[in-house]
Amino acid sequence: MKWAILSGIEGNLAAYEAVLADIKRQSRSYEALYILGDLVGPTPESEKLVERVRKPFRGELEPLVCKGWWEEQCLILHGLGANGEPTELLEKYGGETVKLLWESVSRQTVQWIRNLDFGFFELDCLLIHGTSVSVSEKLTPETSPIIMCDRLSRMQANNLFCGRSGLSFQYQLQAGSITTAVTTLDSQAYSKTIKMTQSQIIGVGNVGRTPGEATYTLYNPNANQVEFKTVRYGQSKGFAVNKIKAI
Repeated sequence: MKWAILSGIEGNLAAYEAVLADIKRQSRSYEALYILGDLVGPTPESEKLVERVRKPFRGELEPLVCKGWWEEQCLILHGLGANGEPTELLEKYGGETVKLLWESVSRQTVQWIRNLDFGFFELDCLLIHGTSVSVSEKLTPETSPIIMCDRLSRMQANNLFCGRSGLSFQYQLQAGSITTAVTTLDSQAYSKTIKMTQSQIIGVGNVGRTPGEATYTLYNPNANQVEFKTVRYGQSKGFAVNKIKAI
């Protein structure tokens, strides 16, 4: 049995349908469909996409959805977020995108977003948009191993699936330990050792950001096997797969 893990649909209904079709085409042996945030975006199709996700067709899995960066911005715009002003959204995209997001996502949908989980913990896997620290934090193949270890150890997970970067990657950490030390002003030293088992961080890709190309991840929890998928849709569509087997 496999999990299909998506992130970053960003209101792109055509990309979501292409991924669902790809999943159905391969096999019926799926037990879970996760959407790790950024379901909505500043696009007119966001409302239709949310309705499609909330009302799957007969025979389809009901997606498990958690909050992402765009969902957090919606909450802030409607006065329901942790921050009072959409500062990060304005700095990154400007006022026109703020207006588009406000017009694209209804108040009713925002209330639904408000009740979404921050992430999911299944077996020894943490599935989340950003990290255990913040929905905005990006993990990439260039992220320091110390930071990776910290983000895993906070939730005592062996596998961390994240979507904030939009990248598809598998970052493996070998078993070992990390010792940290703090010396106070009165010269007293305190040390702490964190033991790590073999673990990994998986970037699950991005479904909707690149027109005509959607990337997502399949995971077999029994075999601890990760498989990255690329779906091309539109006029010149095709299908590609990049497989990575855990050792």
